[in-house]
Amino acid sequence: MLKTIVEGTKLSVWSMLGAATLVAAGTFLAMTPAAESKPAKGSGSLAGSWSGSGWVSFSNGKRERARCRAHYSPNGGKSYSLSATCATASGKAAQSATVYEVSRNRFRGTFHNTEYNVTGSIRVVLNGNSQSVTLSGDSNSAALSLSRR
Repeated sequence: MLKTIVEGTKLSVWSMLGAATLVAAGTFLAMTPAAESKPAKGSGSLAGSWSGSGWVSFSNGKRERARCRAHYSPNGGKSYSLSATCATASGKAAQSATVYEVSRNRFRGTFHNTEYNVTGSIRVVLNGNSQSVTLSGDSNSAALSLSRR
């Protein structure tokens, strides 16, 4: 990981990857047991494992490709806990979030990175076995596309 050169940017990278935040240079860490079943396509459930990629945009104008793995666990009702590991060229980090369904297949919530003590907002739009995730916080943003594993 880059240290002193991008110390300020490094914190921003992880504040954007919640869902995400999702992986180290092609090495992915599974977040769930292999025996977990997949909900049926179009079921409206985030539950289970997801992976994918997208972009992180920093306040300094720099953009980096991000790869992520995420796992959603139902909390009951229409909320889910999210654990995610993401990586960019700058390094990797783990995030957690809680999201709530605000309308059919649309979720919003807050993510947190304990390593850097950063919090931001997360939005998820579910479309069958794929989802679009956007994160924002600390003048940075991220957009990710994830697919059910």
